[in-house]
Amino acid sequence: MSTTVAGPQASGIVCAFAVSRTPPDPALLAAARGHEEGGPLRVVRAGGLCLVVQDVPAALFDEEALTERLNRPGDLERCARAHHRGVEAAAAGRGPVVPLPMATLYRGDLTAARAVTARRPVLETLLDRLRDRTEWAVKVHAAEAPPEPATDPGAHTTPDGGGRAYLSRVSARRRDRRGAHEKALAEAEAVDAELRRYAVAATRHRPQSERLTGRRAPQLLNIAYLVDDARRADFTEALARIAAGGGRPAVRVEASGPWIPYSFARWDEDPQAGQEREARP
Repeated sequence: MSTTVAGPQASGIVCAFAVSRTPPDPALLAAARGHEEGGPLRVVRAGGLCLVVQDVPAALFDEEALTERLNRPGDLERCARAHHRGVEAAAAGRGPVVPLPMATLYRGDLTAARAVTARRPVLETLLDRLRDRTEWAVKVHAAEAPPEPATDPGAHTTPDGGGRAYLSRVSARRRDRRGAHEKALAEAEAVDAELRRYAVAATRHRPQSERLTGRRAPQLLNIAYLVDDARRADFTEALARIAAGGGRPAVRVEASGPWIPYSFARWDEDPQAGQEREARP
């Protein structure tokens, strides 16, 4: 996420959503909506590329105001949804797009165009990489363990050796939990290895907390896969096999997609570094 407003002072602020080689369909662009407080979506030409932008009010989108709004969960969600609508409008069925970070803001069209032109080699590389490819999100959780049996709170204080038995049971439960966790991690890695066979690239995100997932069992892996459209059926069939096979009882797998490949559209990276990451097994 970028909340810096770049460039010389001007009366308005431009919010940028995504870059493409060709402009989106005019009718679809006109029908789309970015931020509710802004004007219509439009295209800025920049060094042979197209940047989809929206004029937004400075009172709500200058750095101080936006930082305050993004610290409120409701406003953050609205901004995220608005940004995604802008990126979807930029795609509009006319080839690959590079989504920009949420809240990428500039002081006017000229500053925005200069920023895109300065990064054109990277953007061209990304557009080539993302052509005819989509992102799939896969989250692997440990299977929820059955509740532990209730124990007599006085069992560890009895004079007949109950204390040793209690400590032995506690130690055994710890070993069981550790063993179950290691088994789940191994199965999660096996899921990842299987899915990578059908993907061009993959990137691991930080696992989400139990507060966000709503699960008691921990999230072990949170991975995005970049998949060629030509191999989409192979990828989804592999997902179905994993879900239905029953061979990995220690984990539960959730998947969603296809998505615009946000996770693989880092326009601040070096083009050659991006190519090397993609080529790794």
